[in-house]
Amino acid sequence: MKQKSSTIRAHEIEPLTALLSRERLSALIQLTGSSECAINLHQETLRLGAALMHVIATVEIAFRNAVCDCLEQHFNTPQWLRQPPHPFAWKDTEQKKVNLAVDSAQRAEYSKLSQSKKAALEVLAFPSGRPQNLSHLKRAKARRQFINVTHGKVVAELTLHFWKRLFGPEYEQSLWRTALKRTFPDKRLTRAEVAIQLEHIYQSRNRLAHHEPVLHVRFDDTINAIIFVTQRLGSRLPDQSTPLATLLDSDIKHAIAMADTLHATLRSYRA
Repeated sequence: MKQKSSTIRAHEIEPLTALLSRERLSALIQLTGSSECAINLHQETLRLGAALMHVIATVEIAFRNAVCDCLEQHFNTPQWLRQPPHPFAWKDTEQKKVNLAVDSAQRAEYSKLSQSKKAALEVLAFPSGRPQNLSHLKRAKARRQFINVTHGKVVAELTLHFWKRLFGPEYEQSLWRTALKRTFPDKRLTRAEVAIQLEHIYQSRNRLAHHEPVLHVRFDDTINAIIFVTQRLGSRLPDQSTPLATLLDSDIKHAIAMADTLHATLRSYRA
């Protein structure tokens, strides 16, 4: 299968190879025998990644919000993230992530404040006067501690790594059995089965965020994991007509079609 005609002009090939990096293109150059073909395939890979990332972003948002709703009901407090009721406690990894998310949300709000409002925070931070020789960074951090940020802003600062960790073995008893099973209510599913699918999505999301390709077996695993979540999140049985599955149906098919075309092109060079 031939690639569609290139718009790259001959004198642009070497500069583009240098800009994208020969190391990054090396496998494609070796496969095709052509820097021009390698550049075109590289761009097709990025286009596929963008299409896949669009789907993953929607899945991540829906999954995160489903978990949040479930845990708010379970803990019966809107402050469950920062102040979970006893006897539950976050493991150290998750507690650090929550603390960092709060700080990041406070930094974002602090950056929007006027100088007068920042000065007002300093009065709260240092009621007896600012200590001598305090660095600017420590001064700003002390001020930020008095900024109240909403639960939603903290949630938005937490990455998929945090949310998928809640389905790890460390939380089997304290979260999965007591609450999170309700996010995937099919009685036949185990926590480990859900965790595996979330891990596929997480790993590909990270690769795509760093502009790395998601192809072949990795692509198949990711699409299957996406379909798993869209058809099972909140559903007692796998259902192709859940709201999330319906929303993403055409986008998933589009990504699969793009991958099929790209994989066929890659196979044609290997042949």
